[in-house]
Amino acid sequence: MENFTIIQDIAAIALMLGGVFFMLVGSIGINRLPDFYCRAHAAGKVDTLGIMMFVGGMVVHEGFTLTSAKLILIIAFVAVTSPVATHALARRALLSGLKIWERQEPLK
Repeated sequence: MENFTIIQDIAAIALMLGGVFFMLVGSIGINRLPDFYCRAHAAGKVDTLGIMMFVGGMVVHEGFTLTSAKLILIIAFVAVTSPVATHALARRALLSGLKIWERQEPLK
C-alpha cells in the first residue's frame, strides 16, 4: 500500500509542476506577445491547461473523497467556460475593428 502512496505523490507533483510550468510560460507569453489576439491565446492556455493540470494534481493528491469530486467539478467548469470566454473576447475584438498584428520589419 505504501508504494501506491509514493506513486500517487509522484503523479500529483508531476501534474502540479506541469500546471505551474504552463502558467509560467503563458504568463510570459501574455507579457511578450505583440498583439491582443496572441495574448488572448496565451491567456486561454494559462486558464485551461495550466489550471486544469494543477487542480488535477490536487485531485490525485487528495484521493477518492468528496473534496476531489468538488475539484473535478472545478476542472469541468474551467474546461467548458475558459475556451468559450477566450473565443468570445477575441471575436468581439475582431468585430469591433481591432486589427491583427502584421510584422513590419524583416526577420534578422
